[in-house]
Amino acid sequence: MNNDRQSDPQSGAIRIEDLPIEQIDVSQHRLFETAEVLPVFARLRREAPVHYCPKSQFGPYWSITRHEDIMRVDTDPVTFSSAIQNGGVSIDDRLMRATKGDFRFEGFIAKDPPAHGRYRKAVQPIVSAESLQNLRSLIQERTDRILDELPVGEQFDWVERVSVKLTTMMMATLFDVPLADAPKLAYWSDITGAIEGADGFVSYEHRTEQLMKCLDYFSALFKERAAAPPKFDLISMLAHDPDTCNLQPMDFLGQVLLLIVGSNDTTRNSMSASINCLNLFPDEFRKMWADPGLIDAMVKEVVRWQTPIAHQRRTAVKDVVMRDQTIRAGDKVVMWYYSGNRDETVFPNPDRVRFDRANINHHLSFGFGIHRCMGMRVAELQLRILWQAILERFEAIELVAAPKRIRSISRNGYKEMMVRVTPRSARTRQ
Repeated sequence: MNNDRQSDPQSGAIRIEDLPIEQIDVSQHRLFETAEVLPVFARLRREAPVHYCPKSQFGPYWSITRHEDIMRVDTDPVTFSSAIQNGGVSIDDRLMRATKGDFRFEGFIAKDPPAHGRYRKAVQPIVSAESLQNLRSLIQERTDRILDELPVGEQFDWVERVSVKLTTMMMATLFDVPLADAPKLAYWSDITGAIEGADGFVSYEHRTEQLMKCLDYFSALFKERAAAPPKFDLISMLAHDPDTCNLQPMDFLGQVLLLIVGSNDTTRNSMSASINCLNLFPDEFRKMWADPGLIDAMVKEVVRWQTPIAHQRRTAVKDVVMRDQTIRAGDKVVMWYYSGNRDETVFPNPDRVRFDRANINHHLSFGFGIHRCMGMRVAELQLRILWQAILERFEAIELVAAPKRIRSISRNGYKEMMVRVTPRSARTRQ
């Protein structure tokens, strides 16, 4: 059965949401590129919230689509393992595995307790309250400069000119590398999460070759930072912490790639998503123009609505029953955060952006439990500062074409968003 063909309205075939429930496979990149996956998730939440797909390009897997069930899996590392030895955190078993030699890397997200906690604590200070306060002025200065350089009245790509620039510069700061090298970090982030069929994927062999270049680059930095007094950057933290100062090359690469991806995807795609939401839900955003105190709520709601990381995978290490379905030890279990954030029983009218949600903090975009995104406060800070600067400068940011979305089932984001900005008049600034 060719699910891609059967889910294509242009082919005249059956739509995927109309297939018999047992034939549904949501792990198709095109469904996410078009957001066609959302009605499929809605059906799964209604009819089969714990759903078994026996055959896909990634093998058999269980889909967990309701908010409360995702929370149960995400907060139970004893039953549902993240460890690379059991399969890791991606639906694609080959994402962190070999294409040649003994190439396999694992960030601390692909470790279970107690190893997970030891690795995470080495870099946790980078997101402390004091660190965020120290970063604020730098983020503000860069944001002001980038927005002031935008071509008023002309069409330009918001993704390239704003989202990517701001995010890559922050990555360079957190790793303390030259700004000129920031595009390398963005590239390594993109290919790290590019599974077969997604944008940016060439082959597993190509991916291995490029990530080995990443290892060479950061190994040189690690050696340099280890020989110098401790500094407040991610590589120095790894080099001077007793639990991470003697990492084997693949283990070190895993930590670096996790930190690169964590510094990039959510922030970049939320920055772009906020502009998409502005155009889709203008009445809601007018409230924020009238009351900038709504910026915090806007940030959380946009991150919920977009869900920049669409899924994570766990592996059951023992038999467990969920909603009358028996998940066997060794089974692949996929938490679809994108679906959980659209769960009607938790978020009324979930497809709309609303800044007055009473449970606005309950979204799943940063995960829960021990693997809750370490960089969430940095991401939220960057988004708040960006929108404070937008409200000061612009009275409109208009989409001039439909955004082009990334083809991926893991990264839920945008590759192009053509816009035109209108500056605030002297009258509206008063």
